[in-house]
This record gives sequence, C-alpha cells and structure tokens, in this order.
Amino acid sequence: MLKFWTGAVVAALAATGANGAPTYVHAGRLIAVPGQAVRGPSTVVVDQGRIVSVQDGYVAPTEAGTAVVDLKDKTVLPGLIDSHVHLSSDRGGEQALLANFRDDQPLQAFEAQMNGMKTLRAGFTTVRNLGDEGNTLALREAIKRGWVQGPRIVDAARSISTTGGHMDGRGSLNDEIVAHLPDPENLCDSVESCRRVVRRQIDRGADVIKFATTGGVNSGTGLATRMYEDEAKALVDTAHAYGRKVAVHAHGADGIKLALKAGADSIEHGTVMDDEIIKLMKAKGTYYVPTLSTVNGYLERLAKDPNAYTGAVKQQIEWRIGITGQSLLKAYPAGVKIAYGTDAGVSKHGRNADEFELLVKYGMPPVEALKAATVNAADLLGLSSEVGTIEAGKSADLIAVTGDPLQDVTVLKKVDYVMVRGDEVVR
Repeated sequence: MLKFWTGAVVAALAATGANGAPTYVHAGRLIAVPGQAVRGPSTVVVDQGRIVSVQDGYVAPTEAGTAVVDLKDKTVLPGLIDSHVHLSSDRGGEQALLANFRDDQPLQAFEAQMNGMKTLRAGFTTVRNLGDEGNTLALREAIKRGWVQGPRIVDAARSISTTGGHMDGRGSLNDEIVAHLPDPENLCDSVESCRRVVRRQIDRGADVIKFATTGGVNSGTGLATRMYEDEAKALVDTAHAYGRKVAVHAHGADGIKLALKAGADSIEHGTVMDDEIIKLMKAKGTYYVPTLSTVNGYLERLAKDPNAYTGAVKQQIEWRIGITGQSLLKAYPAGVKIAYGTDAGVSKHGRNADEFELLVKYGMPPVEALKAATVNAADLLGLSSEVGTIEAGKSADLIAVTGDPLQDVTVLKKVDYVMVRGDEVVR
C-alpha cells in the first residue's frame, strides 16, 4: 500500500522508511546542486536516511509499503545551512541578562531544543552553533542518539576571549557578584593559557573553535583589537593541531587582519573591511560569514522597547545598523568566499531565511545567496560529503518551497516541507 503526502496535510505521511521500505520524493522542480542547472520533474529515492538515487521524471515505486512524498507543485532543494547561530536563547539586551540569572542550565537546554526545532522547521537542517555555556553540546548528542529531533549541529562549546573581552561576560556585572563566580574557563591572556583553553573546549567536545579578536556590539566592548598576535596564533595553531577549524568574531579592520594572519578559517561579522583585508581573504581562501540579519533583531527589540539596550551597547547597535552590508558590497564582487550565517540568537530563531533578502540587497545574486547557504556552508563546516546538495550517498536533507528561490529568495521564508536524515519534520 502506497502512502501519499500532500502540502495540505503533512502529518498524513507515515514515518519515512517505515517497514524498511524506501521513500520516493516526487519533485516538480529540483535544485539538486545549487549553481548547476535546475532539473524538471524528478524523483529522489531515500532509504535508511540517505539519498539512494536522483532520477528524471516521476518514478513509480515497486516495493510494498513505500511512502511517496508528492511535491510535484514545489521546488525541492537541499536542506539549508546556517553557519552562525546561538541556539540557547534569542533574548537580547537587559532581558537576556536577567534570563541568565533566573534560568538554570537544564532549563536553557530545553530552550536550545525549542530553538533548534524552530530552525529546523524553517528549513535549516544543519547549523554551526558558535558558543554558549554547553547546553547545545548536550542537544547535539541527544539529536545524534535519536532522543529528540533537531538540526545537525556543529558546536563550538564556549567562545574564547581575553579577560575583559567580548565573551568575558562579567563586564555587565558588579564586583560583588563577580567575586562569587567561578573563574571562567573560556578566557586566555597568554600563549600558554590560550593553548590550554582551546584544549579545554575540545575536551568538552567542541567540533570547531571560536574566539574574538575584537570587542563586540552586544557587550559594548567596541571595535578595537583585544588580543595580541602571539595569543591569536596560539589559539589557531592549537585548534588546527587537533583538526578543528577556527571561526573568529571580528568587527574592526585591525582585528580582522590579526585573525587572517593567524590563519582563521572564517571571519564572523567582518563589519569593517578594507582593500588589504579583501586581498588577504582571497589569498588565504578564508570564508566571510556576514551575519547581516542581526540588525533585524536589534530593530525589532528597539521598536518594542526603546530601552531594550542601554549605554555603549545601544550606541554600537546604532552604528551596526548604519554600516550593515558595506563589507559585503566589497567582498562579494572581489571574489571572497561567502558562507551563510545569521547570528540567530541576536536575530530571532526560525527567521534564519531573512538573511537571504539582505544578501541579495547588498549585491549577491539569488543563486549565489543559495550557494552560500548550501554548497559553500557545507565546505566551510567540513561537511561537503554529507550535506549541501541532493546527490546519491548524501544525507537525505531536503526542503520544498512554493515558487522559485532563484528568482525570489523571499519564498525561502515559508518552507512547505522539511526532511532531515530521511525523517519528515512535522510542521
């Protein structure tokens, strides 16, 4: 007996691969490899969580119990990838500070799972989580074990900073409170301590290392460089020695150059870029992750509460809103590699696709924006053999939308169907 899924009733589909039979996905249009020719009516055969084959036309299954997913009126494409998220929260400003005191770690882990599902339902089947207290490490393992559903997670454990830097976290607290806090395990102020703190995050299970060479917008610590060359080099070299890539938070030009010279694999935010930076990024093959949609989170919170941010943080947010997109206008035409990332957590989880519209606004053609969220992001995360395209042998991560995202990227804001590792995601 064949089971059919329609756009109106997602829940009607039985569990993918039930009774050991494969699933046949009938796609009206198929963007199997973003950047290559779009295919017409196609069939994607899925079995045991992987893509078995991609065939032209609507192939009729012969196996008993096979599920058929009817997406003949949809455009099917690979599951999207967000290279920069923070799943544990999307509360900002004073509200976030209060939540950190009121909500304990177990509760924050449930919040991370909730945000992971928002992200997955939005069509992002893989994410790179760039720093929290460790809640998302636990979520990553629970998803791997099949205990809960969620996106594939590449996790950085805790982000690394110098004392008083962007990820110190104690600058907004008074001295009496700080005196009762344990020593942070994510801070380094010398070559030796930088090596140690990288090893500590890897020991906790970090897939990637993230550190900050400059201050940050949300901490009010500015654009200035907060790290010495030997410290940055120690961080990168140690991570690479353990086979981990390195993502560097950097806003100001000097901090970006410091990260590039140290050997960073990606620059996150990269708000102020000059010609020297562009030249270095091209020469080294470093990825740029623009995170433009952070401004959406700022604007929404300020519209709701003008006092959501205060002091230096508010001033820097106003600066960030005004300068957003200027680096992308330089980097993309120059040939710098771009990977999709939103900094969701600053912006709202589940709204990850908003970044597409901003990438196009600041100079990227729709097909290049889509490549940034699939082929390029998979390369940055070291997952090209697993995700980013719909090809035989890869994980069965795919989504479907109404309309043509190569003409109008806003159709990606409303995803009609999601499959991750061969399992349907109930909307």
